[in-house]
Amino acid sequence: MRLTADYPPVWLAGFAAAGWLVGRVVPHGPSWQVWPGRMLVAAGLLLMVAAAAALLRRRTTVDPHGQPRALVTGGIFARSRNPIYLGDAVILTGLCLIFDAPLAAPILVPGFVAIISRRFIAVEERRLAAAFGTGFADYRSRTRRWI
Repeated sequence: MRLTADYPPVWLAGFAAAGWLVGRVVPHGPSWQVWPGRMLVAAGLLLMVAAAAALLRRRTTVDPHGQPRALVTGGIFARSRNPIYLGDAVILTGLCLIFDAPLAAPILVPGFVAIISRRFIAVEERRLAAAFGTGFADYRSRTRRWI
């Protein structure tokens, strides 16, 4: 790992803090939204754990700045090329509900997705294309970036 604070969990924490702030300043939404929010956070965490486990089983990096040693295309990676980032987006959505800021989600989640796409996914995909050539090109053509 390189020494930097530029990691997706840091971005997620920042966007989650923005959602929390919105919920404190302008709370809105029904009280029952907390439980669906908790379920979304749990689902996002499960998605991330499943994806990280698949990467570790293949002995490749989970570090977005690291060099991949294997192209993982099975399991959860057959549905999404970026299930960990998808899990992050699901968690952020759930946190907006928990923080009583559901109307912040349609702004914060696409903003988070845009930043992750530019800062991490684009770079990772260039690295994967260089390392795995046509294998990655085939995978990219049959599997969507998010869902």
